[in-house]
Amino acid sequence: MTRRIGILLYPDFQLLDAAGVTAAFEIAGVFGGAPYEMTPLSRHGGLVRSSSGIALDTVAFGTAGSFDTIIVVGGHGHKQAMDCPELQAFIRYQATIARRICSVCTGAFLLAATGVLNRRRVTTHWQQATALKAQFPELRVSADAIYVHDGPVWTSAGISAGIDMALALVTEDLGSDIGQRTAQQMVVFYHRPGGQSQFSALLEMESTQERFAGLLGWIRSNLKQPLTVDVLASQAGMSPRNFSRSFRAAVGMSPARAVEKLRLEAARERVERSTLPIETIAVMTGFHDPERMRRAFLREFHQPPQAVRRNANVSPG
Repeated sequence: MTRRIGILLYPDFQLLDAAGVTAAFEIAGVFGGAPYEMTPLSRHGGLVRSSSGIALDTVAFGTAGSFDTIIVVGGHGHKQAMDCPELQAFIRYQATIARRICSVCTGAFLLAATGVLNRRRVTTHWQQATALKAQFPELRVSADAIYVHDGPVWTSAGISAGIDMALALVTEDLGSDIGQRTAQQMVVFYHRPGGQSQFSALLEMESTQERFAGLLGWIRSNLKQPLTVDVLASQAGMSPRNFSRSFRAAVGMSPARAVEKLRLEAARERVERSTLPIETIAVMTGFHDPERMRRAFLREFHQPPQAVRRNANVSPG
């Protein structure tokens, strides 16, 4: 059985958003003996120029027929594309007949503009997550997930996350063996769980304000300690009250939240990359109680530590 995959393009789309998912389906189809038929789509058909200047030949979506899966790519031109009523109508129609509808990076904005994502959990590139939530408050935006699967809708973060999503779609279609062989051929990991963070928590917080960069590094190196506000304020040479106010203003979150994010990142690294018992990791990273760590994982990653470990226990490509 041949599955038709429509890749929806528009002027100034991101070339690698389209190329990455296309390559994953192409290779999987060869390995699986059940080829995918990839069709680049656009409003008028013909050549569509990417933001890099390279153009791809496309089929006008009004004449393209039906598809198993529609993938809307991201790119600098997504804002202009959102204003195209014909494109919106095409997405809405395909959402009623296609088995799956997906986005890569800022392609999520195009899906959101049609109402397809209403009340669903979604993601996009972390730099655009705040804007997506502000523009479409009815969405449940997971700001740092690599990809999110909510019913027939799949959304992913930037370029490499689109490949992760495509591998997950291939696995759903053809099984884990074909998914893994595809990843090996592409020399990528099979597979990064969708809930995995897009970026380093420490990098995220340091990038907001250099004032507390040294303290954040110290926290990362001392997670096992009781990191109360009093302890952190003393380390920063400030009064607790002034420290809490200044830290929140500079970093964008409370000291307690920053400590938890750094503990979660460190704990996840150990859960995924070691065979240490969960109880030991909880102590090493300052959670101490494995149940407390489990609840924190569920809030942040939407899965418990045991599931994170199972999902990471795969061979690299």
